[in-house]
Amino acid sequence: MSELNDVAMLRYAPERHLWRDVKGTGGMARELLAAGAAVDGDPEEPETPLITAASYGDAEVARVLIEHGADLEATARADAGGVPGATALVHAAVFGMTAVVDVLAAAGAEVPDLVIAAAVGDIGGRLEDSSPDGRLLALIMAADHQRLKVIDALVRVGTPIDEADPVWGRHPLRLAAENGRIDSVRRLLELGADPARTDAEGRTPLDLAGDEQVREILRSWS
Repeated sequence: MSELNDVAMLRYAPERHLWRDVKGTGGMARELLAAGAAVDGDPEEPETPLITAASYGDAEVARVLIEHGADLEATARADAGGVPGATALVHAAVFGMTAVVDVLAAAGAEVPDLVIAAAVGDIGGRLEDSSPDGRLLALIMAADHQRLKVIDALVRVGTPIDEADPVWGRHPLRLAAENGRIDSVRRLLELGADPARTDAEGRTPLDLAGDEQVREILRSWS
């Protein structure tokens, strides 16, 4: 991949499977662009630097790339390792990178459907023709991005709060707990989510939670 893609991946240390806070990545990207790096990378690569920044959650790099004219609607190749055929916004939504979702949405990235709209935090006008499966996936996405108004709206129209999606087995409360989404955990519990609901391996939201504040909230509801 290009040097821009490499910079966009610096937040993750693969050798230690560790996410980290790396300062100055936007400046690095700006220097590479000033030196002639192509903002959309090599056409032969499976994804653009903006898609990489979205997948790895680097909002600073994403912002610099957008300032320099990155293609918001470029899609990953069919053989890409992230979300094949998807845009940067979809990658950011799927991988729970809310800060990048916000940057892309503010820049005018196309919101293709209810599920991605839930990640953005604005589902206005999309519920009327939505399917039950679409609403469930939207609830899961809203929980992962802590879009509380969207959670409320979806539950209000009858979206089941304790169902898991049939493909990946993701469940709103378990996903929010696992990813440390404190506000979502609290709201889902207030709306009636079952803190004892287990996954296929018998794990509860408390078993999956790594954040101590999330664990305390779940213990108080058990």
